[in-house]
Amino acid sequence: MCFIIVMFGIVSGNGISAIGNFVDPASIFITLGGSFFCVMASYSMQDLLAGFKSFGLIFKVPEIDTPQMITKVIELSNVARKEGLLSLEEAAADLDDDFLKKGILLIVDGTDPELVRAIMETELISIEGRHKAKVGFWDTLGAMGPAWGMIGTLVGLVNMLQNMSDPSAIGPAMATALLTTLYGSMLANWICAPVASKLKENNGAEIMVKEIMIEGLLSIQAGENPRVIEEKLKSFLAPSERNLAGGDDGGEADG
Repeated sequence: MCFIIVMFGIVSGNGISAIGNFVDPASIFITLGGSFFCVMASYSMQDLLAGFKSFGLIFKVPEIDTPQMITKVIELSNVARKEGLLSLEEAAADLDDDFLKKGILLIVDGTDPELVRAIMETELISIEGRHKAKVGFWDTLGAMGPAWGMIGTLVGLVNMLQNMSDPSAIGPAMATALLTTLYGSMLANWICAPVASKLKENNGAEIMVKEIMIEGLLSIQAGENPRVIEEKLKSFLAPSERNLAGGDDGGEADG
């Protein structure tokens, strides 16, 4: 849609033929080439490729259902309250989430609560670090676009000023100067900023779910009432989502 909007702006005044005025190989090479090679210099080849591959993540819907995860934790708390913590080992075998499964097995093994929290939070920090590396890649590329657009603009202006005696050369040189700024702005605001924003949103949602898991598991280990655990975990949610979490048996084992 952004592409259509830009194209409409280009052709609305001068027709289809105006598209050619916005294609300049020198400007493209300066802006995109300069941005790419600076990013290449900033990252290892492995991280560079991983950064570009992360572009595909914006088209995938994250399989994150926070209310459903809270419901699952409450179900586990009811199992632990009725049958004991050791019964959670069997329940863990049916879980798809490796992070939650790891926490349950630590609890079943009788690990100290503080150590459980430390291990889980260390893994959480590691996950968030990997996510932030992908976000940082697009932030870096987005910062390079306008910077190299400005470099291209300066190159175009210098060429223009060197040929002020030839009026026919002023227009093409000025066009190169302006197009590099346009390309740099489009790279930053059309591609890089939205990708980084989407990856940040996905990271925030995943980290929140894992924080809920940690709090829920530690509450289960502490033997807290399932109803109390439910209310504690629902505090992570927006008010409009809280009625989606939990279940009819949330306080079944109150007695």
